[in-house]
Amino acid sequence: MTHRICRVVDFEITGPYRLRVRFDDLSQQDVDLEPVLRGELYGPLRDLACFNTVALDSEVGTLVWPNGADFDPATLHDWPVCKRAFAEMAARWELVSA
Repeated sequence: MTHRICRVVDFEITGPYRLRVRFDDLSQQDVDLEPVLRGELYGPLRDLACFNTVALDSEVGTLVWPNGADFDPATLHDWPVCKRAFAEMAARWELVSA
């Protein structure tokens, strides 16, 4: 299995927990992160004020938050394929942090 190398080049917040993410291959993805905002790292992003502090780290080419949360750009790029597995993992994180 190969791991895609891609970079986020731009984004916009399109709604609560929703981002439109643009990549260096000229594609874009609409991403609803609400189902994965669980656990110690991603849980704080459920606070919309915190979520909306998202920024582009152009050095590494991904989205980051001040609390240290970030997402692999390849996961964001392939969100339709990855979202279910990521949400299932996040549900387990919530159980561990409870």
